[in-house]
Amino acid sequence: MTPSQPDLQAIAKQLSADLELDRPPVQITYLDAAPKGVDAHPGGAPSVCTFFAEGTVKPFFAGLPEHEACEVGAFVLGAEPAGELGGRLMGTVGMFQKAGYLAPGEEAKIPRNAKAPKFVAYGPLGTLPVAPTNVLIFARPRSAMFALEAAHGPVPMNGRPMCAIVPTLNQGAPVAMSIGCIGSRIYTQMGDERMVLGVRGDHLERFAREVRSIREANQLVGAENDRRRSAAAHPFEAKHSR
Repeated sequence: MTPSQPDLQAIAKQLSADLELDRPPVQITYLDAAPKGVDAHPGGAPSVCTFFAEGTVKPFFAGLPEHEACEVGAFVLGAEPAGELGGRLMGTVGMFQKAGYLAPGEEAKIPRNAKAPKFVAYGPLGTLPVAPTNVLIFARPRSAMFALEAAHGPVPMNGRPMCAIVPTLNQGAPVAMSIGCIGSRIYTQMGDERMVLGVRGDHLERFAREVRSIREANQLVGAENDRRRSAAAHPFEAKHSR
């Protein structure tokens, strides 16, 4: 059963507390038609990951053309790399390869959607009148540790481009991580101390339960490790504290 909007708001509140977030989880929803009662993005976003960051602030939607200012992000979203968009993409890939940022052929291995959505809605989790396709979370490594443990299995991780975390989820991963890329760190202003967690929408409720459980388990294990550390002699620390 799809969680209701109040349920999603409760999950957002719980995840924000358990993962010690300073930004709310952002909901991403793929749609065939513009959602009713949601404002359209005014346009002008320089990258797809800019939508991710703005989605932590307020709900909005954008059509596929509004994503095409970012040729790499549009390609990952599933847009056909043809015409003017394809020309820009080839130019950017060529520039990346010349700079040594991409190895020849690496672009073909980047995860991307098989089909692009017509519209994408973004917003803080629980603020949209539609269920999430995916949820992204800007988190510190400590919180990423909880999420990794809560997944209880392999979690794919990607770097460049950060937006490829979304098709990774769409292709079946319940939970994924991205350490980000230089573009995403500039466009989203997530800082050097953040990474991105992704959760597939149909896995969200289970993920939230597991995060709560693993956080409580870490508190118990952490207390035991604090006890052991306090009980042990620390000659190195004693020597260097003089």
